[in-house]
Amino acid sequence: MVVVSPMPAEGQCLEKSVASIRWLAAPTSASWVEQANAHPIEVLIDHAHCERKAAGAAVQLMFRYLCEPGLGEALSPLAREELEHFEQVLEVLKARGRYLEPLPSPGYGALLAKQVRRAEPQRMLDSFLVAGLIEARSHERMALLAEHSPDPELRSLYGALLASEARHFGLYWVLCEQRWDRSVIVPRLEELADVEADILSGDLERPEDVRMHSVGVSRG
Repeated sequence: MVVVSPMPAEGQCLEKSVASIRWLAAPTSASWVEQANAHPIEVLIDHAHCERKAAGAAVQLMFRYLCEPGLGEALSPLAREELEHFEQVLEVLKARGRYLEPLPSPGYGALLAKQVRRAEPQRMLDSFLVAGLIEARSHERMALLAEHSPDPELRSLYGALLASEARHFGLYWVLCEQRWDRSVIVPRLEELADVEADILSGDLERPEDVRMHSVGVSRG
């Protein structure tokens, strides 16, 4: 269930308010953490792809809703920050003798995108919520890696990215709340969060196929 408390007054810290919004319907499982720690380079390469895709998604929304007031001002800095993260991850990969490589996708983003309704304004709402859900899952899993990775450099990398990742899914929430009442947002977010957890349910057949958004959640 999504839990929401009031957004902060002007001047208050966004991160504090975002902490009160629980986007995810199910937490990541211990098995995913074990698989990710056993295959850190694969997860790191996939993470670079995720940062690149997140930047592209923000830019795509800016172009789709070109004249939407306030949207470009909000999403342009987000896209730049995602690309900065992409560059940071690439630097770590290069230092380890690797680079960006094609990896089979778990299909997570594509399956979530299929949930976006076609008619406006529902399409805009769903697009913001799906983007926010992806950011929220990324934040949760990076936090787990920042705490549990046996590699000190990776713990530092993931830990350094956490605050900005929290701002990112918080921003998508703000974009929703500026345009719709919570009575519209929260039920739809709960529906999409449940689908997101379903997509990540099950067991990974090949542990080496672990990705930032591969299966691995604990359903209660």
